Amino acid sequence: MDDYSDYEAECERCRKENRDLIRGFTRYLEDKGLSKKTVKKHVENMDFYINDFLLYYAPLRAAAGVNEVDEFLGSWFIRKALWASVTTVKDYMASLKHFYTYMNMIGQVSDTELAEMKREIKENRQEWIEAIQRYDDPSIDLEDVWG
Repeated sequence: MDDYSDYEAECERCRKENRDLIRGFTRYLEDKGLSKKTVKKHVENMDFYINDFLLYYAPLRAAAGVNEVDEFLGSWFIRKALWASVTTVKDYMASLKHFYTYMNMIGQVSDTELAEMKREIKENRQEWIEAIQRYDDPSIDLEDVWG
C-alpha cells in the first residue's frame, strides 16, 4: 500500500469517529438549550474543523485538535476558507470552546488541555481578528499579513 492510500484509510477512520462525535456534540448543544440556528452553526463549524482542517496535512484525531487552534484561526482558516471574516473567526472561537468542553466532558481531552486552549483563544483573539482584517485589506501585501 502506498502513502496516499494509507493517508486516505486513516482519514476515513477519523471521519467515522467524527460522525459519532458530531452526533454527541449536537445532543450536548441541544441539551444546553441553544437555539436550532446556533446548534447548526456550531456543528457545521466543528464538522469543518475536524473533517477538513484536521485531515488536511495529516490525519489528526479530533482530540488532537485541541492543540491546533492557533494554526487554524491564525492562518489556515484565513487562507483556505473563502467565507473567513471577523465574524466567522469569532464564531469559530465560540464553537471550539463548546466542542472541546464537550470533548472534556466525554473524557477525550484533559482539564489541562481544555484550559490551555481557552487561554490560547483569550490571548490570541485580537491577533487573529487583526490578521483577517489585514488579509481582507486589498492595500496590504499578503506577505505582510502575518508579519
